[in-house]
Amino acid sequence: MTEQNNALPPKTCEIERLITMEDDINKVLEGKKTATRRNGRYADVGEIMELKGKKFVVDNVYSQSLGELTDADAEREGFENVEAYKQSILSYHPGMPWLPQMRVWVHEFSPVEE
Repeated sequence: MTEQNNALPPKTCEIERLITMEDDINKVLEGKKTATRRNGRYADVGEIMELKGKKFVVDNVYSQSLGELTDADAEREGFENVEAYKQSILSYHPGMPWLPQMRVWVHEFSPVEE
């Protein structure tokens, strides 16, 4: 499901804002989180994100609807299943509806071996 950067719309935010919650940062550093979903595009493929001195490269960026989310996707987000992921997201964004047709940007990443 790889797309070329030139086929993607412009970024809506900077990569430094991709992962900011302390719990999420720790999940990434522990290898429990290898993807994050945002309502905008925060990174290009190949871009480097740094968290607490450790570097991660963005491997893939693509659009997905919330209704397409699988338990495997939720596990890459650091959750047991879709329901746990959904409850976490809704707790961060009170009043936000969870609409299956709502589209988000998936950012997949991996550690940079140095």
